[in-house]
Amino acid sequence: MDRILYTAMSGAKQTMDRQAVVSNNLANASTAGFRAQLHALRAVPVQGDGLLPTRTSVMASTPGSDFSTGPVNATGRDLDVALQGNAWLAVQADGGGEAYTRRGDLQVDGDGVLNSAGRPVIGDNGPILVPLGAALSMGADGTVSAIGAGEDPDALVRVGRVKLVDGGDAGLSRGEDGLFRAANGNALGRDENARLVSGALEGSNVSPIESMVAMIDNGRRYEMQMKVIESADQNDQRANGLLSIN
Repeated sequence: MDRILYTAMSGAKQTMDRQAVVSNNLANASTAGFRAQLHALRAVPVQGDGLLPTRTSVMASTPGSDFSTGPVNATGRDLDVALQGNAWLAVQADGGGEAYTRRGDLQVDGDGVLNSAGRPVIGDNGPILVPLGAALSMGADGTVSAIGAGEDPDALVRVGRVKLVDGGDAGLSRGEDGLFRAANGNALGRDENARLVSGALEGSNVSPIESMVAMIDNGRRYEMQMKVIESADQNDQRANGLLSIN
């Protein structure tokens, strides 16, 4: 009967982990540029001291992320940018390294640093600094221009250019901070052909309806596995009762 317990016990554990992934996706259904995390289950032979051909457990297999494009909506805000094709925006991670995101609702902090979700946007020479109080505009190639309050349009000056990279062939993987990095751990070079659209924002590619259905499915699967464990325990008790009679 322990053969059933191996599968049901490990399956229940992995179902809980899968539920956490689905919950995180659902929580980010309205996050700009969010990429849904994928999660799958597979059966594997038990390894180690319990290695037997009749014992099988369930393990998680997370292929990566769903890189399909989310819906793009016009916002009219100059610092809202939607990245086209395989373009990704380079930002500075918490540890100081370079990472990549599709989140395009850019902001300027109190120090004049252009950032995405609180992380500095990387330009030609590190984080991009802009004049405080200036009106900013973004070119299709990532060029950031500024014009001071009350100045003529001729006073428009270039203050930097955001680094856009091509993540299509880089094998990007998601880190624990939600940012993506190249598979080899190295920083990607600027892609001169990468383009963005100013005044628009790409939404999350998470489907709230599909995520809710997946949550319900996971809940029922967990209940089923708990019932299997309960049934196995009851069968063991009945078998012990029969042996005690003999």
